[in-house]
Amino acid sequence: MSVAGHQERLMTVIRGPHVSEKSHLVAESNQVVLKVSTDASKYEIKQAVELMFEVKVADVNIVNYDGKIKRHGRSSGRRAAWKKAYVRLAEGSQLELLGTD
Repeated sequence: MSVAGHQERLMTVIRGPHVSEKSHLVAESNQVVLKVSTDASKYEIKQAVELMFEVKVADVNIVNYDGKIKRHGRSSGRRAAWKKAYVRLAEGSQLELLGTD
């Protein structure tokens, strides 16, 4: 894969921030919680965060979520599966996604 193609892939890995009560709690320990592509690896997430936000990443942990089955009368459907990444930033690095403290 070419360098431009690889950077294009990295730009599509991060879907956006995951806002929850827990994400605000872990923000105090220099971590950021992101929704990421379901086929992204830890290494790709690390590269994408370092490329897009120009910070140094120390560690990445991933949680996979299965889509829930939901019913509406007799018909049933399934919500989409998704992946969440806990990104720990290196000492001295700081990332403000939503302007929160």
